[in-house]
Amino acid sequence: MHTAPENHDRAQSRRANGRLKRSGRGLRGRTGARRRWLLLSVCLILSAFGSGTTSMAAATKPSAQQCDEVPTGVATSNHFLTFRVPPRLMPDPQFAGRPARIQVHRVRPVYANGQCPGVTNRAAVLIHGRLQPGPAVFDLRHTAPEGGRLSTQEGLARAGIDTFAPSLLGYGRSTRFENGLDDPGNASLRPYNADGSCSWPEGCDRTHNPIFPLDQQGMHLLTNPLGGERRAHSSNVRFGRTDVWVRDIRQVIDDAIARAQPTDGKVTLIGHSLGAERVGRTLYAANPVLPGSAEVIAKVNRVVFLSPIFGGPTGPTEETTPPGGFLTFPLHVTPFEAAAATWLMPPDREAACTGHVVPGSPEQLAAQLREQETVGREWGGSDPNNPTGLNRSPTFSSYGWNTTVAGQLTPPTLVVQGFEDLGVPGGVANSSAIFNALPASMTNKVLVQVRCASHALQFEGCSGPRCTPASGTPYGGLPGEPWAGPHATLKAALSEWIKNGTFNGSASGQFTVDESGVASASP
Repeated sequence: MHTAPENHDRAQSRRANGRLKRSGRGLRGRTGARRRWLLLSVCLILSAFGSGTTSMAAATKPSAQQCDEVPTGVATSNHFLTFRVPPRLMPDPQFAGRPARIQVHRVRPVYANGQCPGVTNRAAVLIHGRLQPGPAVFDLRHTAPEGGRLSTQEGLARAGIDTFAPSLLGYGRSTRFENGLDDPGNASLRPYNADGSCSWPEGCDRTHNPIFPLDQQGMHLLTNPLGGERRAHSSNVRFGRTDVWVRDIRQVIDDAIARAQPTDGKVTLIGHSLGAERVGRTLYAANPVLPGSAEVIAKVNRVVFLSPIFGGPTGPTEETTPPGGFLTFPLHVTPFEAAAATWLMPPDREAACTGHVVPGSPEQLAAQLREQETVGREWGGSDPNNPTGLNRSPTFSSYGWNTTVAGQLTPPTLVVQGFEDLGVPGGVANSSAIFNALPASMTNKVLVQVRCASHALQFEGCSGPRCTPASGTPYGGLPGEPWAGPHATLKAALSEWIKNGTFNGSASGQFTVDESGVASASP
């Protein structure tokens, strides 16, 4: 059956009309979109030129910065590294195999809008000395007279450096062991008689180092917590030896690299006071106690020795026993207020170095030491109802930091010390001795000695006429502004060294910072 011609034509006409309508709707839609786009463009142009203060660039500028080239702030945190004590590492074998942990205090830079690509990641590990844990030594939360804080860690973080300050085993909130430093009966007892006999039922003690005095139980602990009676020790040997803390430092280096992810894969290692010995031993390639030194040294880009101790035996596998033997107790205690001795200077220099003690800073250090204490807060004093609190620290034997060890160092080395440093035997001569002992072939080594700076160099300020130099600009300061003090010079020196391996633009040499903070090359 065939379709009538007229019906076929009508069908074709309906299909054509449908296509035409659809095409018209599409055309109108596209035309409307172009009109709206043109109208929006005109509005933008009019808004840009209609105001006498707004340019086209301003009209198209993003409303927020996309990333930060420099830190906008800092963030502070604490974490713990766990491990088991290796056999034969600690002097008392009862601690071998025991679980332990190290507290790490981290202050890092913050980039509110994200860190811009190409900004270098840098990391530093800061090692404390014999009495005070890392968070108190390197992150003193005390306002500096010129603004900001005295904190070394905060200063470095604001310069874009991620910092890690552990409390080594036996310090702060790191493990101290219940039969170690948690036991007040492990503080020293009265001495043996001259003939070697002991007249006391609880026992007697000897010491090989006057920094660890005898009968601290009687001097500090008899009322709180001993209740009027001295106790026998639960551990009868020194708490540590240098390699105990070298093991800790190695673990912290690996942790810092993993967390901070430094661009070069390395950290700068900084040792303060006795921490210099611990750092020096860490960088000793021939360490016979802890194999693997070469791998550790490869993770360190630069090193800093700050207010350093120096000298003593190199430290063979078996330490040389001093005449009379090593001390026989693991625990040492000091009042929190004794931390003020860190600022001591010769009397004539105290008068000349105006403002070197920033008001309130010794009290802040004592308060932070108390914060880091747990058990020791309830010790000390003569009133059973009001313990004064005591700072606990471990006893130890020292070795591993002398001319032999310094002479084989390979990382670029900065040595910084105050001329008025009474906190270490040898004083300012230590820094010169270290610098002179470094390898003659080392082309990247700097010595900086600071006037009006004590063992508390990292906390010290400046006040009075001496702070305004007659000429020149204080290192770490601004032209025409007074010197803020040694703490500002140290922050600037550490930042420059960590970033560039230079001091005041020089990769090598000896420098003096005068009483007004101006740095000059030493003759």
